Amino acid sequence: MKVIFLTDVRGKGKKGEVKNVATGYAQNFLLKNKQAIEATRANIAKLNAEQKREEKDYEAQKAEAKVLKQKIEDDKTVVEVLAKSGADGRLFGSVTTKKIADEMDKQYKIKVDKHKMELSDGIKSLGYINVPVKLFEGVEAVIRVHVAEKK
Repeated sequence: MKVIFLTDVRGKGKKGEVKNVATGYAQNFLLKNKQAIEATRANIAKLNAEQKREEKDYEAQKAEAKVLKQKIEDDKTVVEVLAKSGADGRLFGSVTTKKIADEMDKQYKIKVDKHKMELSDGIKSLGYINVPVKLFEGVEAVIRVHVAEKK
């Protein structure tokens, strides 16, 4: 019996796949537990339409991420962060990705998820630092951060 998987079923198929499985297995397990539906022409057409819509959404999100990358990597975009520091230029505490994301939103009205920033530890010294950001699959940007002394 041909079925369309609605969820990933270990050892049998992944979501969206059309496969032949044993009739008893399909009727007694997959269909009963709503893990698959029968592969009729109407259901296959619905699946294809949904896949096309998902592909369009993916492309739209990727294009949006590329526009955001252009805004972030503009020559004038430097995030200014003020922090208290000692005499040798080391900070009391550190500048975290949350602080960078907040300052980016305040200064440039650009929202960037703090979890997508690739900063292993917080910034612990004054100066300019490049912080890489994964905006989307295959789209990465670099945020210029200037940590200045708070007076």
